[in-house]
Amino acid sequence: MKRDEIAALFDQQAAGYDTQWLRMSPVREGLFFLLEAAFATLPPDTRVLSAGAGTGIEIEFLATRCTFHHGFLESLASDSPYDGATCLLVSQFLTDPAARQGLFGDIATRLRPGGILVNADLASDISSPEYESLLAMWLDRMSSAGVPPEALARARAAYAKDAAVLPPAQVAALIAAAGFDAPTPFLQAGLMHAWCATRARREAARQRE
Repeated sequence: MKRDEIAALFDQQAAGYDTQWLRMSPVREGLFFLLEAAFATLPPDTRVLSAGAGTGIEIEFLATRCTFHHGFLESLASDSPYDGATCLLVSQFLTDPAARQGLFGDIATRLRPGGILVNADLASDISSPEYESLLAMWLDRMSSAGVPPEALARARAAYAKDAAVLPPAQVAALIAAAGFDAPTPFLQAGLMHAWCATRARREAARQRE
């Protein structure tokens, strides 16, 4: 999806987004539980960049005082590097691989060398038999009732058209190619996968040359 389309889609969904994901709160809480561990080595006065904070639930978890920036990452100053960054269920909406890698690259340039990125996205090999089972389970947990076949078909089409649900290894490769050391997968909950990655020190040193 293009950026203006992403913004318009978010504006349409924002009002009911948290309610829609209410049944998935155990997944979110599990992610936050391990997110805290991923950032455990960062200093007490850590500066964390939340890329695509959505309705702000992760901001409430990360901090009680925040600086808000409305706009895309490239419009955010990079002269005061962050210690950590989150990108939770965001990059999957960039269906162009180059744009998706560019998002991770924009985050990398705003992290100090050794800074930590925690990324989560829907990920699966959609051509595999396992995907159908995972998709059915995922939709069942999102819905308060049973998932009829037509709803499964609509979700399958939406994930194919409006999101880039890629195999986990491909998502990790995009992160690594954007200036991070090899990402460490630390969570899978249904279709959601999460990785922890450190900004490559060698990349930062090369940029200073």
